[in-house]
Amino acid sequence: QVQLVESGGGSVQAGGSLRLSCTASGFTYIRYCMGWFRQSPGKEREVVARFYRNTGSRSVADSVKGRFTISHDNTKNTLYLEMNSLKPEDTAMYYCAAERAIDYVSCSRFTRTDFGYWGQGTQVTVSE
Repeated sequence: QVQLVESGGGSVQAGGSLRLSCTASGFTYIRYCMGWFRQSPGKEREVVARFYRNTGSRSVADSVKGRFTISHDNTKNTLYLEMNSLKPEDTAMYYCAAERAIDYVSCSRFTRTDFGYWGQGTQVTVSE
């Protein structure tokens, strides 16, 4: 059974940094897509970054490009989201998600509803 456990959220001032972690267990294959999503009150859950385990291909959303970096430690089965130059509008609950994917092209097209495995979420709050 696949499980995703996030950690690393917290409260910071604008301009600060945080690193989120998502440790995955239960995968018996490496052709899977992982993503970081976020959701703030009253808004839809949006994708922030995605990563394809088999090839290491990755991308981040335009809204966070240049500030957020997605990475993965294969030895720890852990996905990271390094967040720098944080802004108040980055305040949200951040979720890790995963799902099988045959290749990165498929992974890059996944929407929120395509991901079947989700972590419990970790809160990020950025104050002025």
